[in-house]
Amino acid sequence: MNNLHGIIFAYESDSRLRELTQHRNSSSIPYGGRYRIIDFMLSNMVNAGVTDVGLIVHASYQSMLDHIGSGKDWDLSRKHGGLRILPPFGYADGKHQATYGGRMDALAGVYSYIQKIRQDYVVLAGGDMAVNLPLADIYDFHLKSGADITAVCTHKPKGDPRGCIYFNIGASGRVSDVSVRPQLAMGCESLDVFVMSKSLLLSLVEHCAAHNIFSLSEGVLQPMSSTLRIVPYVYDGFVARVQSVAGYYERSMDLLDPAIRADLFNPSRPIRTKDQSNPSTYYSPNSRSVNSLIADGCVIEGEVENSILFRGVYVAKGAKVSNCILMQSTSIKEDVVLKYAITDKNVTVEPGRMLMGHSTYPIAVAKNATV
Repeated sequence: MNNLHGIIFAYESDSRLRELTQHRNSSSIPYGGRYRIIDFMLSNMVNAGVTDVGLIVHASYQSMLDHIGSGKDWDLSRKHGGLRILPPFGYADGKHQATYGGRMDALAGVYSYIQKIRQDYVVLAGGDMAVNLPLADIYDFHLKSGADITAVCTHKPKGDPRGCIYFNIGASGRVSDVSVRPQLAMGCESLDVFVMSKSLLLSLVEHCAAHNIFSLSEGVLQPMSSTLRIVPYVYDGFVARVQSVAGYYERSMDLLDPAIRADLFNPSRPIRTKDQSNPSTYYSPNSRSVNSLIADGCVIEGEVENSILFRGVYVAKGAKVSNCILMQSTSIKEDVVLKYAITDKNVTVEPGRMLMGHSTYPIAVAKNATV
């Protein structure tokens, strides 16, 4: 255990994700064959020795609760501390009936929780990004640098600039300017991970609440970059942002590259997820599987190429699946042709159907649908 407390923002849901967020928020979207996006930030914190984590949620989080449970699979089910779900209705002020206006607004909603944090330092992180961060190194860097805020960023931007924050780094090594949602990428892209002291966090929340400021980026980072010592920590490993259906598809297909998988699933910093203890996947004698990630519990009788299949997917005889993402318990019946498609959980594609999208605009089929 170290002196660091984790707070994850898991309440946001991007409308550009369409069918993928009809029944869940962005942090709960399945990714990589057997994970949810939230698994990555939870694992980052546990791997760094963080034992207390607060998860700020707001709406459409039943899927996340079903997945996370008590936090046992992340070693966060504890008598003291551990995982704490922070819903808006846990606070009786009646202020937060609609979506949070920003992260400072969300922190104001859990102010009493922040006051009771046992640790002296806090890491704030978004829950809608798949990345394997060396968070223990980031924390040590923060302590040694003397920074007020350590901001994790990358030289290799991957997100849509209109949904990202960018830092310009001055000659002194500090963040000299902050750009919020520009038209084009400029400088280092923020990974929405910030380390600071508990005392500073409390003072910032109080300041923002008193001045009706909702946004962390526009209300704190931009106006205070000259008064606060904001120091960047640059991480140039693989990062998967979940901002749109096309972006989700592209970042998922990246996992078919062995080098990217080795980076994201670094064995020295394992990514934990819910244990389901599925049986091994069955491949029939006449099946064919090429360059694909296929989870446990699947039955493959047809052809699968350049695709990602989650647990319990069935591909019937004569079916051809290529460049697709099939989530848990999808059933592809006989003689189906499926290209550049994303099927959510429990989707059924009836015999003989043909669905074809494009790499830049994949077809997305909503949860429990029958096509």
